[in-house]
Amino acid sequence: MTDSAVRHGEAPANDLKTAIDHVLVTRFNLPSPGPESLIRAQDGWLAERIELFETYTVPSVRHQTVRDFRWIVYLDPQSPAWLVERLAPLVDDGLITPIYTEHATWENVRDDARAVTGGAGSILITTNLDNDDALATDFVERLQQRATPGRREALYLGYGLIVHGDRVYLRRDPHNAFCSVAEPWDGALTAWRDWHIGLSDHMPAETLDGPPAWLQVVHGKNVSNRVRGRLVDPSRYRDSFAGLLDGVPRPSRRVLLRETALARPAREGRELVRSAGKAVVLRVVGKDGLQTLRGWLARRPSRR
Repeated sequence: MTDSAVRHGEAPANDLKTAIDHVLVTRFNLPSPGPESLIRAQDGWLAERIELFETYTVPSVRHQTVRDFRWIVYLDPQSPAWLVERLAPLVDDGLITPIYTEHATWENVRDDARAVTGGAGSILITTNLDNDDALATDFVERLQQRATPGRREALYLGYGLIVHGDRVYLRRDPHNAFCSVAEPWDGALTAWRDWHIGLSDHMPAETLDGPPAWLQVVHGKNVSNRVRGRLVDPSRYRDSFAGLLDGVPRPSRRVLLRETALARPAREGRELVRSAGKAVVLRVVGKDGLQTLRGWLARRPSRR
């Protein structure tokens, strides 16, 4: 397959009241340098990734309260046939538009977004969605309600959940990976213009508070996600996440006490050190240097 192997469905009917073209953008298994390429080379990475995608990402997109959006999924042209076949039902029912390419830049996202939507809206919203994460059912609705005609801005829904095993944590991350950019089509930059923490270098940015809007799963193949935030009772959030928290138990009183007294302070201390170190690395060697360091860390054998 080549860059021309792109399947586009018909553009959705545009809502004249909002005049919004909204596109979710997912990097599934594109070839890339840095630590992620080392993770992808491990046995079973792709099989585990599609399981997470089908278990968390797909149901969360299917259950959005507002369905006027498109979903582009970028895939490696060398993807195995079994993966293409597994994704075929999602293509056939119009949920995803797969694009097979060796690389995708923000310019590609802009052009591909226009191709799948028709570019008729007065507002373009692009939203980054990783292929092992999930959205609250009202994620798209909240963003579309906030978008302002004639204004370019990065938008973040600040609160989300982190799931690790049978524990759920509430976290506020003001510049999280579920970043969106709302803007006019003219000169569009998209949510892939920079890292999610760097979009404010290119445009105004705003973090919107409210109930948890996203969910990250911490698993063995994560490159950067880890447990952060405050341990919570998942039953409070089940209705917002389309069954994704069903079966996750309420933490016991003993677990909550230990979390408050020991585990959470220790995590927050490590995060302060990690954040300070990352800031220093970025100032000294920039993004490329940080990627190189992450690659070196990924190659180190784990200590058990």
